[in-house]
Amino acid sequence: MIAYKKEFFGGLAMLVAFTVVLIIMFSPVFKGQNGLEYLDALYNSISKGSAYYIPKVKEKSDKFKGKSISVTLAMTDKGQAQQTAPLFKAGGALVTVKGVELKVTGDLGRILENCLADSDAMYKNEGQKVFKKYGYDEKRVLFNWWKAAKVMDKDLKKQKKFKEAKIVALVVKKAVEASYNYYKIEPQKIGDRLGIVIFSLVFYVIYTLWYGFAIMFMFEGWGMKLEH
Repeated sequence: MIAYKKEFFGGLAMLVAFTVVLIIMFSPVFKGQNGLEYLDALYNSISKGSAYYIPKVKEKSDKFKGKSISVTLAMTDKGQAQQTAPLFKAGGALVTVKGVELKVTGDLGRILENCLADSDAMYKNEGQKVFKKYGYDEKRVLFNWWKAAKVMDKDLKKQKKFKEAKIVALVVKKAVEASYNYYKIEPQKIGDRLGIVIFSLVFYVIYTLWYGFAIMFMFEGWGMKLEH
């Protein structure tokens, strides 16, 4: 039994409107994307515009030029080991492949310099450069860099070469992972899209409250009230 029709039907109307907007948001009406996909792409492009750390990381990694290392890297399978060897060779390292393992000896600074060059090309969406350099999918190249660097970090720590391990971990986090995740996303400055950013944040707050008030009015219409 509806105790207060005005409150109940007002809340019902708000809930219906909420549902209509929700349906529109999940429809591909935003340049072929739904609302969530559009905003996700927008915020990814804005975050990419402010997450370019490769030049600063290179300044730090250059300090390790002339620092020789020797590591053994266990890759996932033989195929990955064969694919990964050229990455280190391009950085001037000597590489021996035995099954899934790589025995790498070389200048850490030069190895990281090559890794950063590949990451930089990918960050700038110039994946064809990386593809032509190694002859296979550019995202696979970065994945192999990620896997190899992760294992190299562990091996260096076992050798108690903590400074070397630290710079490798930094390259992975600030360059390899960022370039892989942001590949093919066009960067934008938040100032260029400030209007839509503010609108989306305000809309999110209002839309959340909208649902809450709709439910509250409907329950009040039924005669239910929250009391202290």
